[in-house]
Amino acid sequence: MFIQGMTFTGGTLVPEMLIECPRISALVLVYLKITVLSLLLLLVSAAAQTAASDVEAMQQLKQSLKLPSTLDWSNPDPCKWAKVRCDPEQRVTRIQIGGQGVSGFLPASIANLTNLQVFEVMNNGLSGPLPSLSGLGSLQTLNLHDNKFSSVPPNFFDGMSSLQEVYLDKNPFSPWAIPEGLKAASTLKNFSANSASIVGKIPDFFNSDAFPSIINLRLSGNSLQGGFPSGFATLGLQSLWLNGQTDSKGARTLNGTIEVLRNMTDLVQVWLNMNGLTGPIPDLSGLTVLQDLNLRDNRLTGPVPPSLTKLPSLKVVNVTNNALQGPKPAFPKTVAADMLSGQNSFCSEQPGADCDSRVNTLVSVMEPFGYPLKFASNWKGNDPCANWLGIICSNKNITVINLQGQGLSGYISTNFAALTSLLTLNLAHNNITGTIPDELTKMPNLKTLDVSYNRLYGKVPNFPHTSVNYYGNADIGKDRPRASPAGGGSSAGAGPTSGKSSKIGIVVGAVAGGVCAAFVAGLLLFCFLKRSKQYVKPQCINTVVIHPNHSGSDDAVKITVTGAGVNPKSVSEGHSEGSSGPTDVHVIETNNMVISIQVLRNVTNNFSEENVLGKGGFGTVYKGELRDGTKIAVKRMNTGVLGDKGLAEFKSEIDVLTKVRHRHLVALLGYCLDGDEKLLVYEYLPQGALSRHLFSWKEEGLQPLEWKQRLTIALDVARGVEYLHSLAHQSFIHRDLKPSNILLGEDMRAKVADFGLVRLAPDGGKTSIETRLAGTFGYLAPEYAAIDPTLDLDLETRASVDTVAELAGHCCAREPQQRPEMGHAVNVLSSLTDKWKPSEADSEDIYGIDLDMNLPQALKKWQALGIGDSNFDLSSSSFLASGDNTQTSIPTRPSGFAESFTSADGR
Repeated sequence: MFIQGMTFTGGTLVPEMLIECPRISALVLVYLKITVLSLLLLLVSAAAQTAASDVEAMQQLKQSLKLPSTLDWSNPDPCKWAKVRCDPEQRVTRIQIGGQGVSGFLPASIANLTNLQVFEVMNNGLSGPLPSLSGLGSLQTLNLHDNKFSSVPPNFFDGMSSLQEVYLDKNPFSPWAIPEGLKAASTLKNFSANSASIVGKIPDFFNSDAFPSIINLRLSGNSLQGGFPSGFATLGLQSLWLNGQTDSKGARTLNGTIEVLRNMTDLVQVWLNMNGLTGPIPDLSGLTVLQDLNLRDNRLTGPVPPSLTKLPSLKVVNVTNNALQGPKPAFPKTVAADMLSGQNSFCSEQPGADCDSRVNTLVSVMEPFGYPLKFASNWKGNDPCANWLGIICSNKNITVINLQGQGLSGYISTNFAALTSLLTLNLAHNNITGTIPDELTKMPNLKTLDVSYNRLYGKVPNFPHTSVNYYGNADIGKDRPRASPAGGGSSAGAGPTSGKSSKIGIVVGAVAGGVCAAFVAGLLLFCFLKRSKQYVKPQCINTVVIHPNHSGSDDAVKITVTGAGVNPKSVSEGHSEGSSGPTDVHVIETNNMVISIQVLRNVTNNFSEENVLGKGGFGTVYKGELRDGTKIAVKRMNTGVLGDKGLAEFKSEIDVLTKVRHRHLVALLGYCLDGDEKLLVYEYLPQGALSRHLFSWKEEGLQPLEWKQRLTIALDVARGVEYLHSLAHQSFIHRDLKPSNILLGEDMRAKVADFGLVRLAPDGGKTSIETRLAGTFGYLAPEYAAIDPTLDLDLETRASVDTVAELAGHCCAREPQQRPEMGHAVNVLSSLTDKWKPSEADSEDIYGIDLDMNLPQALKKWQALGIGDSNFDLSSSSFLASGDNTQTSIPTRPSGFAESFTSADGR
């Protein structure tokens, strides 16, 4: 036997060279024996010291724990304790005291048990912070679940290079992120930390390079946020639990798509329910061993891939409460499928039923845009002409698709070409990239294509009979986009206008270069692109002609843009050139809202004092009149005191009013930005602000409002605010609702105005949010007011006043959760203003009915009136009248009669 170059012979360590050289002095042999024996003594001493450190660490552990009587740790030698194991060198390798009713805490000295391989203390009552286990390089199994530990140190996993299994579930930790040190555990197989207060994103180091052996990752009931890291696709996971990721307020924090699942072909069980995941379900045909898939309660969109229904291994699938589209999938009977009716956007609730071809096409064109949730939630059922967002039909044919300013990203689908009845396709003001498909040129009825303000590139196809607007795409005409393409997202002026906006028609001539430059800064100034084979830099226009009464939609405005040297008089209002037209004229259809400053000066008599309707903190409102007699209200911001806050309110007003439309919200007709001038144009409401009629009616020679008028006005306002809160496609909070911001029309019907402080409410199903203090000071809770003495209070009116006062009291409740939604206010006010009354005193006798008669008596009366001769079938079923043993025929109902007769037993 050789030990580092020595030979072991006859119980003595002898250097090899001494065997070959026997004449060397025996004194050397004695010296060598002493040296080797000393070395061995040192090794034995070191081992004894290490074992002693384990004894000390175990004694400290014993002192920190409260042990039950069934767990005997009384022996001085920890290696003889119950549930403790040691190796031959008396080093502690296992501590397994799970489920023993142990309480107390874990001391830091555990980190000194450097030979520890298994540490299990689960299902006990241990509490306090976890100590760092840094340096336990031999630890393979760590089981701490179902205790009361309060925190996890950042260096907890440092140095655990042998770790294979970790279980931290169900501990009330303070919020903590999965630490970087975990990636040292390259042998990790199982990591489970359900309901363990984990926050932050799923770390990027979760990939096959760091964890080539991991098969189970279970992190349910935490607060992980963001999406899946790209490296997830390389993991060989068999079980993945990430369901129920929410923050402290209940908002779902895990979002993004589940595209990563496509490549995780070893998965058997996937739980991703109760999250905020979006986008479509990917093709999972590669997951040939998948058995359990739970995607319930997310925001998934798009059709369910047919391949999912054909997975032979699938046993359980749950997709309830999403916004999935297309046909409802039909799974085999061997699959327990949870797809509750009405909880998705399927075209039919019959599994496997085909969808209308128009529905299939519309769903397919959304695929390159990622199937946006806004449209998936709105496009329900099998009839796209039934008030689908952005879809307009004529005689059941889709004629207009308006997706302007919807935040779309992706590319334009060639499937749009299948909609052969389409007249207008508007994709303006989005973030769409790619090229304009050639297939769109073959659409037989397409008259208008608007793809302005996107990120398109490439050559514009030759459209033979379609007007194309592609302005605002910086790379149009180029073979490829720039490395960092300019964003072409929505601008403030992208929204639709009301019908009255089409009346603001006027020729704006000789637009100066300076004004042109100002308009280019985001306010829909149209510049001309010369028609040629090569891309030419846009040049500013010389003339803009707005045609108010063209043959198209009443809500649209036709704008003719002419280049330098073109005579605007030679351009016909009905003329429309295709994108390949030979002239320097470009005609587009758009919902334009930009108005020239000169137009507004003209209609307000140069903002004269005699036209002032009112003044506010950031501007003055003027009355204006167009050439056709239409009256408008022009709000001119005070440039001297505008500042950042005023500019923000100006932008907010435009942003909100281009997104919402309601009969009880003041309509924005247009706006103007010209240097320092910032103006908004609204519909004109001749009766002015409600405050005039409440507070200064005497001074202005008005009549005080009657109670019924006030009720109607309150109901109008409630309906407008209800729309903002819960019925619009986005939820808005007004934050400055007061009488001076409620305007009255000629018929004294109310509309809510002044949206400068409106705030967009967050999604996620919240019923309330916190916001900074905003609005106007000085309004008191209703319980402090006296009733207006001008009201004529009879008993009915007083009861109505009391009901409204009670409603107002609830609306002003101290606790937010005690305040009703605006829909409740609408219901209460509606019941007060729309009480039913009979149209005439004897309306119950409209068909000769006297409710005091029994049925045979009524029959005789009808016969006496001759009704039975023409309207009754006397051979119908019989009826035994009460108190009469004769059988009497029951007549059929007179034409138009709405009631039916039933015998006492319901037959």
